[in-house]
Amino acid sequence: MPRMLDVSEDVRAEIGDEEADRLLAGENSPGSYDCTSCRTPGDSDQERTSTVLFVGEETAVLAFAHATCIPSQVVQVAEDQLKGAVRSITGGEPQPPGAAPAAGSQAVLGVTSGLVLIGEELHPALVVEPTAPIARPGSDSVTDEFLQLLIEQGFQPVADLNQAPGTLDGWSVLLAMGQLHAVLQPGTGGGSPVAWWQAHQPLQVTEGWRTAANKSKTVLVFAAPVGSIGQQPREDLMRDALEKAAANGRLVAAAMPLAGT
Repeated sequence: MPRMLDVSEDVRAEIGDEEADRLLAGENSPGSYDCTSCRTPGDSDQERTSTVLFVGEETAVLAFAHATCIPSQVVQVAEDQLKGAVRSITGGEPQPPGAAPAAGSQAVLGVTSGLVLIGEELHPALVVEPTAPIARPGSDSVTDEFLQLLIEQGFQPVADLNQAPGTLDGWSVLLAMGQLHAVLQPGTGGGSPVAWWQAHQPLQVTEGWRTAANKSKTVLVFAAPVGSIGQQPREDLMRDALEKAAANGRLVAAAMPLAGT
């Protein structure tokens, strides 16, 4: 059975007819892959699959996604983010890049939105969990240092989910047209903020989440190592998973101002 790949005209123009034809013939197709949008497994032998080309100033990375998630397209990405993705693919710096995954082994940040009750008030929250262990950039170690790296950035360990975390200076959550676009961190040397996490397709949030965020102008960002939280279908299950992670010393958090509406 021929692989069920979609290669858009924009992607074909970037990679060339010869490479596009090889993909469609199945020569360079991924077979099984991790979707660059929803981060769950896909199979180009069994379901329609989009080719997605991430392009920086000098680097380009071809990735794959369920066609039901996003269409085949070219995505412009900052060069430093894309190089981070390439390094993590090759194992040089397995850090969470701003770019979406371009290989199944790459560590990327999964982000889930939900409302968390603290005291008598519902707070808009994001839960961040990598898809693989995160080592320190430049290190050959396989030790997961995701939480330690965030603590060094100013995130606080969470012991009690009923205590709101403190605000992290210079960080913010970008909401535009009612959709989640990015978590921004301070630029180096006091420069413009850069994306710590960036959605390649803006993420939908619920009306209740958006209302709470616009009311408080603050979003609580929780982060835990791979395997700590998982994809929870309901907010009560998400809270249970957060409380378990906190009890095990595997949760950090920070409050960030809302940028946009």
